[in-house]
Amino acid sequence: MDAIIEKKVNTWLNGNYDAETKQAIRDLLANNPDEITEAFYRDLEFGTGGLRGIMGVGTNRMNKYTVAMATQGLANYLKKSIAGEQIKVAVAYDSRNNSKYFSEITAEVLSANGIKVFLFTSLRPTPELSFSIRHLQCHSGIVITASHNPREYNGYKVYWADGGQLIPPHDKNTIAEVQKITNIDDVKFTRNDSLIEYIDKAVDDAYIARIKGLTLNPQLIAKHSKLKIVYTPLHGTGITQVPRALQEFGFENIILVDEQTTPDGNFPTVKSPNPEEKSALELALKKAVEVNADLVLATDPDADRVGIAVKNHKGEFVLFNGNMTASLLFCYMIQQWKQAGKITGKEFIVKTIVTTELLKAIADKNGVETYDVLTGFKYIADIIHQNEGKKTFIVGGEESYGYLVGDFVRDKDAVSACCMIAELAAWAADNNKSLYDVLIDIYTEYGFYKEQLLSITRKGKSGAEEIKQMMDNYRSNPPKSINNSVVVKINDYLLQTSTDLKTGKTEKITLPKSDVLQFFTEDGSKITVRPSGTEPKIKFYFGVCEKLNNKTEFEQVNTLLEKKLESIIKSLNL
Repeated sequence: MDAIIEKKVNTWLNGNYDAETKQAIRDLLANNPDEITEAFYRDLEFGTGGLRGIMGVGTNRMNKYTVAMATQGLANYLKKSIAGEQIKVAVAYDSRNNSKYFSEITAEVLSANGIKVFLFTSLRPTPELSFSIRHLQCHSGIVITASHNPREYNGYKVYWADGGQLIPPHDKNTIAEVQKITNIDDVKFTRNDSLIEYIDKAVDDAYIARIKGLTLNPQLIAKHSKLKIVYTPLHGTGITQVPRALQEFGFENIILVDEQTTPDGNFPTVKSPNPEEKSALELALKKAVEVNADLVLATDPDADRVGIAVKNHKGEFVLFNGNMTASLLFCYMIQQWKQAGKITGKEFIVKTIVTTELLKAIADKNGVETYDVLTGFKYIADIIHQNEGKKTFIVGGEESYGYLVGDFVRDKDAVSACCMIAELAAWAADNNKSLYDVLIDIYTEYGFYKEQLLSITRKGKSGAEEIKQMMDNYRSNPPKSINNSVVVKINDYLLQTSTDLKTGKTEKITLPKSDVLQFFTEDGSKITVRPSGTEPKIKFYFGVCEKLNNKTEFEQVNTLLEKKLESIIKSLNL
């Protein structure tokens, strides 16, 4: 065994850790030495968003001790940052295994440090946690979730007083404090019940009331209140708020996928509780066919992301990817605002650099400003925060199925997004169209943009090293052409440089440093490469565009773009 790993193992076997943990380590030593290496070869990194990892014993796993040490570090930073007032933190959790347990550990450590805790009595969506921070005037917030990761994962996501996830300087400062907690004896575990207040209905009601206030066409919804909406929470927190929010919006015909309504961290009916994956929506699609639904909605375990399915021209249900749904939602919001005379030149949208450029095309044509930010909804929240009192936020989103309407939440919000998508479906029905028709209308007016995401998974220590090597290779030896089209520009967000390869001119990228590379080709294609910050994956984002002269050419141009995407992927040997 590696000497560093052996030292860590012995620390846990001889330190102030419970008997159950010590026995689990002994069992691994006897029966699974490879797992001991994976569990102890490093400390689970507290990144800019918090923790996320496989559950189990060890320094590189999510367990009561890694959660407690992270909480102690956060508590220390809060106490250094905030003086002269009672520090308050909201805590929520999702349906994953151990989420409730980890939330109680979190509350225990915070209260032991003299911090007031507002702890939800039962599971709640991540966006409601974001809302509750501002609503309860907290200084920070924590949600126990690993979003859409496989069942063996859990996570610990940290928010600041604005309701957004940690950004500079709070992210680096919190990380520094967490890294100082090197011994479990540094953690205060003596729970102070007088500082823990359980919350539920009052916050729920306030959150739902704000969502209800987002509606742009209540009369139209009333007219189409019987719209058939199939909804699945994929065994997650969405069941607590999505059906209610849809009903408050005015939709009366919400059909649940019964097999998936019970919260369950084992996610028994799906391989992965990810609405990006077709297999996760199989039961919802089956139900949609049975009842002849108008719309299918599926949210991930912490209900911050939503996937949809609609009927195509053949009456078959098709899944929309995140870029398609974003295009529908952004276009609807902007055009409705324009029709209401609310576009004054001070309105803006926010998208991430890997999200479809169609959103910018829509905004540009309608006199709305577009902000491009790095991947991660915290950057969208930060733009909203920076513009408070100066400009008006309409909508934000990213290709990974996350959207935000309104600014009372500062993270992606599948609860409000489900309501607005349903309203959009009602608007389409009122115009004798399907959402499929509406999307083709958008392509005809603004350009036919098509995207594809390719994720390559590389697990464990060796996988992380392989992903790093791939990024190093692209950086040191970038492709000169992709799919026989010359690369004309490279954006390197780690070096913060944008290089025009035709002129050799380099410009400074003002966004924060991030390990992301973008290649732009002469024919207008955009290829982005980035390691995932939350999963053992390297992700490739491909974007192409052609003009769509009229609806009759849709299939022809769609096929052309699909073949172009295939050729790009092939040319990169992926």
